[in-house]
Amino acid sequence: MRASAPVSHRTAPALLLLGLLGLASTWTARAQDASGNAAPAAAQPAVPAPATPPPRPTMGLRVPLTQAKDAPPPAAPSTTSAAHRNTGLNEKARNYYAAVWGVDKLRASSTNSGALIRFSYRVLQPQLAAPLGDHENTPEMVGIRSNAVLHVPNMEKLGQLRQMSAAVPGKEYWMVFSNKGNLVKQGDEVSVIIGRFRAEGLVVQ
Repeated sequence: MRASAPVSHRTAPALLLLGLLGLASTWTARAQDASGNAAPAAAQPAVPAPATPPPRPTMGLRVPLTQAKDAPPPAAPSTTSAAHRNTGLNEKARNYYAAVWGVDKLRASSTNSGALIRFSYRVLQPQLAAPLGDHENTPEMVGIRSNAVLHVPNMEKLGQLRQMSAAVPGKEYWMVFSNKGNLVKQGDEVSVIIGRFRAEGLVVQ
């Protein structure tokens, strides 16, 4: 057997380069085979976005939770006194009685039992109010709803339950009418007649 010729030191680098090139080509071929055999990834179906629900109708009125800062203040109560509101007389009637008969604060009120009704007034001008205290004038109270006519009772020892004088300005005077059988009730409209004096539209309190 013949011995192989020794490799020259000049040909050794060339052989090493050829070996590296062959190894690189082998790796490239394997990589291409792997990529060719790999199954394509399945496409994921697109998920639709959830639909936005339509706005629900609002029933009724929307009331704000807080009050506006610039809201107007509540209305001030009327300056008209409760006594004037309850008598049933309007301002024109009150002015008439004050100017013609010299009296104001006309009021009719029932007792707790309802058996008596008290008529009172305040004197402004005694000369004009004199007929209301004249003993010759017989007072009467007429119930508009029941048409009942009430009179001032005459007590045996006390006489008529009324004040006969109307001479002091600023003083209130009164007389009492018998309401036997409760013919006139609270809330009824009545008229008071004393001679030529006649007060209409009074409401019994």
